[in-house]
Amino acid sequence: MTQSHSISSTIFRRKPVVGAGAPGSASGDPHLSRSIGTFQLTLFGVGATVGTGIFIVVPEAISKAGPAVLISFIIAGVAAGLAAICYAEMASAVPVSGSSYSYAYATLGEVVAVGIGACLMLEYGVSAAATSIGWGQYLNELINNLFGWSIPHQLAAAPWGVEDPGWVNLPAVILVVLCGLLLVRGASESALVNTVMVLIKIGVLLLFAAVCLTAFTSSHFSPFMPEGMAGVTSAAAVIFFTFIGLDAVSTAGDEVKDPQRAMPRAIIGALVVVVSIYLLTAVASIGAQAWTDFNPEDDASLSRLANTVTGSTWVGTIIAAGAVISIFSVTLVVIYGQTRILFAMGRDGLLPATFSKVSPKTMVPVNNTVIVCAIIGILGGFVPIDKLWDLVSVGTLAAFIVVSIGVVILRRTMPDLPRPFKVPGYPVTPFLSVAACIWILSGLTPITFLFFGIWVGAALIFYFLWGRRHSALNAAEVDETPR
Repeated sequence: MTQSHSISSTIFRRKPVVGAGAPGSASGDPHLSRSIGTFQLTLFGVGATVGTGIFIVVPEAISKAGPAVLISFIIAGVAAGLAAICYAEMASAVPVSGSSYSYAYATLGEVVAVGIGACLMLEYGVSAAATSIGWGQYLNELINNLFGWSIPHQLAAAPWGVEDPGWVNLPAVILVVLCGLLLVRGASESALVNTVMVLIKIGVLLLFAAVCLTAFTSSHFSPFMPEGMAGVTSAAAVIFFTFIGLDAVSTAGDEVKDPQRAMPRAIIGALVVVVSIYLLTAVASIGAQAWTDFNPEDDASLSRLANTVTGSTWVGTIIAAGAVISIFSVTLVVIYGQTRILFAMGRDGLLPATFSKVSPKTMVPVNNTVIVCAIIGILGGFVPIDKLWDLVSVGTLAAFIVVSIGVVILRRTMPDLPRPFKVPGYPVTPFLSVAACIWILSGLTPITFLFFGIWVGAALIFYFLWGRRHSALNAAEVDETPR
């Protein structure tokens, strides 16, 4: 960077969408292989969304809102839907890896992109760690149902921050290692495995709903809103992090065939499937068991609810097996998304080049994947789950807000850019999306915002000390004048 580059002219410079300086425009830029189709991409979104929220967080959400958790699901779904439409337009106009980080870079400038990249690192890394912990709970339930034996507590719990500490959450570490081994084999192999697991999880959840509906009691829905709107908002905030799957779809831009058409279709298709499954499962759960009997401290609660309804363990065993498979797919896709965001940041020079180094044999960022899995494995093995959920929600909401604002800015700055999909109801829809996200943010605790602020602040310090001097835009022959 030359001395003539002022701070203001660099931190707000934007990544070109096309032409010189755009991702992959230079012959030496690292690139990935396009091998993922629309159906597989849709199931990426479903795979990263349905699983954690249904199998792990439902008891906590129901205990906060009562039967009105149905409204919480709808609110979270509407907010995610508004954001999903904005994502669809951005994905069709800027079809590259990096998700909302890349969209922020193209619309709001480099320093904002770094901030959103930090949000995404928090969102994806913490989400993967949290889901790996939940996976261990269902694995224990499955082993207990099948063999009458459980993993020793010392090897199934974090060593600090809980009432009954263990040594390490070994199942969580094993899951992350398995996901890492699969991801380094290649994107198409990972997508195929994910497709199979998602179809199994949908079948298991339909079985759960069918079983619970046989014990449906309408009186369980009265009173419908025992904790008022505060409970509804709080539950929606807890649930919202699961919609990370919509963001995960847009991390695959560099590996999708015909991304400008496939990505909008996959995002909207995944949203419809996800909200439908959430509502069906919530209605069946509350219909079978009074909301006051749901305890957020219960492990593998859906499996145990199925056992209670049937009076035997066979359905619960199937539910637990389905959860083990489905949470595997969530963790797999979330780790995948994390690696692709870091790949994009490494390619842009805002992280060390090792994050964008691609294996010539498998065409995946192997070093990047190993580093990500090591960090997530440590988090999953040693940090208690209840410390993690809210941090994912705040990161997801921040990313959704930036993407919604980005749609408005890109329409103004590049009105002629080809957009195979456009947001209906523009400009009202993007602003409604922002308002809905802010409202859900109000349900989170002050300590969550404190941790979030510290994390983003640390990322910005790294940017000013290192990233700004190494940005790929320093060398690109582009007009860096702020527009």
